[in-house]
Amino acid sequence: MPEMTPLEARLTEENEALRKENARQAQEIKLLREKIDLLVRRVFGASSEKLDTGQLLLALEGEEAKKPAASGDALGAREADPTSPAKPSRQRKSKGGITDALLDSLPSVDIVLDPEEVRAEPEAWRQIDEQVTKQLDYEPPRYVCRRIVRRRYVRRDEPHRPPVIAELPTILERSKAGPGLLAAILTAKDCDHLPLHRQEQIARWRHGIDLKRQDMSRWVDLAAEWLRPIYQIILGGILDDDYAQIDETVIKYLLAGSGRAQHGYFWVVKRPGGDAAFHWATTRAATVLEKILPVDFGGILQCDGYGAYPAFAKRHGQPLVLAACWAHARREFVEASQTGAHRADALLVVRLIGHLYAIEERLRQRGVSAKLRAVTRQAESRPIVDRIGAILGHWKKKRRHLPQSQMGKAIHYTLSVWDGLQVYLQAGRVEVDNNEVENAIRPTAVGKKNWLFIGDAEAGERSAIVFTVIEACRRRGIDPFAYLRDVFTRMPQMSAKDYATLAPAAWVDASQPDKPKKKDRSRAKSSDFQRSCA
Repeated sequence: MPEMTPLEARLTEENEALRKENARQAQEIKLLREKIDLLVRRVFGASSEKLDTGQLLLALEGEEAKKPAASGDALGAREADPTSPAKPSRQRKSKGGITDALLDSLPSVDIVLDPEEVRAEPEAWRQIDEQVTKQLDYEPPRYVCRRIVRRRYVRRDEPHRPPVIAELPTILERSKAGPGLLAAILTAKDCDHLPLHRQEQIARWRHGIDLKRQDMSRWVDLAAEWLRPIYQIILGGILDDDYAQIDETVIKYLLAGSGRAQHGYFWVVKRPGGDAAFHWATTRAATVLEKILPVDFGGILQCDGYGAYPAFAKRHGQPLVLAACWAHARREFVEASQTGAHRADALLVVRLIGHLYAIEERLRQRGVSAKLRAVTRQAESRPIVDRIGAILGHWKKKRRHLPQSQMGKAIHYTLSVWDGLQVYLQAGRVEVDNNEVENAIRPTAVGKKNWLFIGDAEAGERSAIVFTVIEACRRRGIDPFAYLRDVFTRMPQMSAKDYATLAPAAWVDASQPDKPKKKDRSRAKSSDFQRSCA
């Protein structure tokens, strides 16, 4: 082969460099297109992670695949077995809406309508029957004046002694805000997510009452301090167990002199099947966990793949096992299935994870014990988990997907928490995902769209207290307004040792003594599993 001239050598070298640059740019364009596509879907697409089973089969098996009779793949939903024939669903839908039973259970207001000719000459007519039309109506709430009359007395036989008078039962000294008003403001703010300035406008425009925002803000702060003992009772009930779930979410707050809203965080710890407690922090560092979890807490902590959790577990004094969340792993592959050329690979993993959730749904419907759940998971779920691990490990070894692609990130995330994803296979009472604590956090997402930020760092702590109490009411089906009004009415007349009777769990038991108590499945211990994993 003849030697190349200097010009040919230079051109060949430049040509090779251009080829490499074109390949690099093509790869970068591909990744950027994936990111843009994913961003567009997040902004304008549906937020649900449900996948149509027919589309999933079409991507996995080609256009000749037949759609099953039932469609829909959702977390926690039963997934059809592709090896068994589809059975038509004969479940009867529950009758909802405005029913006669609902109308009969409500207080009624009778409106009697007579024809004009009867009203003109009533003595000439005799009623033979009547037709009743029932409608669901609404009467707006009203403000009332709560008069507290405290009568003073002196002894007849000792008129020279000072008179006696009952103590004023109020949680706000020198304030004209009654317990019902405080309960309404807190419920509207932290349950219905109405900012104080909107409540101020509603009171002025609809009721002609001038409620100052500054006054309401001060009342909210003082009311939250009165709820702090109940918050501590709820928190103690969560952390007296050896299994808890935890997650965090961003909440903006104002910092004087900063010129812009800062990032704060609600850390939420929950006992599955039990209550959830909100904690406020201005940072997302692992040191926050030292303030949330007591030094003697040991057992299982279920969380996502955020690095603060393993960092905390390493220096925690007690043995701590980190259980990962299959919902987070699935979410990564759902996003990967919406972009990129390897959509079928992502859908394959989503479908395998769906089989895990189908098993969990069956166990949940049967109400089996934790021991039987562990046995069933070892027999049925373990082979599926092993298959997922083998597939992902093979793809990573063969470099089937670019590390910076959405699919590559999904594989990396799942394998990085792989040991934690298998914890639920060994401990029957551990949930397959962290969805319970995420559901407890979800109402704050609605609030953030309305009030945008929290006033200051101290207000964040008070909001955490109220959110915790509201969430405890929500999961028990308690009307938060009725509960808070009763608490604010009775609390000033009680001693601190009796505050436990005002906790939501005790309150609902006292108000509904005939209602059967639900078994709290989070009470079971997992000491044997702790020792096996320590």
